[in-house]
Amino acid sequence: MSGSVVVGLDVGGTSTRALAVTLDGDRLGTGRAGGGNPTTHGAAHAAEQLLIALRQALTDVDPTRVRAGVIGLAGAGRLRADPAARAAVDHAWAAAGLRCPYTVHGDALIAYASGTADPDGTILIAGTGAVAAQVRDLRLDRVADGHGWLLGDDGSGFWLGRQAVRRLLAALDTDTDPGDLGRRVLTELTGSAEVAPHPRTTVDTLIQTVTRRPPVELARLAPLVLAAADPTLIGDATATAPIGDATATALIAEAADLLVATVRQIRPPDDTRVLVLGGGLLTGDNPLAASVHAQARRQWPHAPITTAGDGAAAAAWLAARTLPEATAPTTRESDTRSRSMWDRVVSETMANHSIQDRA
Repeated sequence: MSGSVVVGLDVGGTSTRALAVTLDGDRLGTGRAGGGNPTTHGAAHAAEQLLIALRQALTDVDPTRVRAGVIGLAGAGRLRADPAARAAVDHAWAAAGLRCPYTVHGDALIAYASGTADPDGTILIAGTGAVAAQVRDLRLDRVADGHGWLLGDDGSGFWLGRQAVRRLLAALDTDTDPGDLGRRVLTELTGSAEVAPHPRTTVDTLIQTVTRRPPVELARLAPLVLAAADPTLIGDATATAPIGDATATALIAEAADLLVATVRQIRPPDDTRVLVLGGGLLTGDNPLAASVHAQARRQWPHAPITTAGDGAAAAAWLAARTLPEATAPTTRESDTRSRSMWDRVVSETMANHSIQDRA
């Protein structure tokens, strides 16, 4: 049984991670490549990055030992519905020497499994976008938000970035001090914190700069909001405003309200099952993560709250669960074995792993 190997992949917008591991939880190889989300980068590029990561992870592993694989990525449904994209992934899988089947899961389930081995609970992800989902028997059930930047993703990185620009524009329109956050945003977008003698000139420059770029790039301003709310995050000893810029602090509070409200759409107020917080905005040490955690603790005082960890390891664990020798027939012994593997391949990296590049 220990000779069997499974492969897990965590595919994001900026990186692709792969892990090869035995059913006993022994890590045999890891791989990393560039962004592999087919929706963002196209099927051919995504498959190429997938193959790079797989080959690295299998450097010292005979591919014929691999019995199952799981690929986790945002927009998994779109991949499954696109024959060309699926064919590209099939080709990459075979080119890596793999002959076993693989399963594609959405990033929400992968993030959930990276934070807990419990089969039932809730996942909240806030990164570029935002989504919450109920998980039942390690399958996604009800989902809230995740509607994309145009129609939803309330409280997400995109939401923070857009709101920061809107607050700056309002300050310029009323000829008031844009504050520390406003100056950070102005510098990031125009290269200077200086406001023109006629503020409307700066407004026009900002609008042109933003509208020339893909809208989702506003999510890159989210770290500026976090830093303005707490400049110590980046060791900023020269901040022109006190720690806790009023606009940034207000945006953080509003974003936390929106994210917890999204969870409330699918999670009862008396729920005692685990709540996993995932995504780059909720797994780091920052004001938004702290605020969401505090609100969630007040809302669900008797529920465990954890943060997401190693997505590739979680994908590998889910792959292992598809094998008969790992989980079936369902017995207390097999459940204990599955939990033990999760503890080894996932929890050992949770404390140090960040998924800021999940997109």
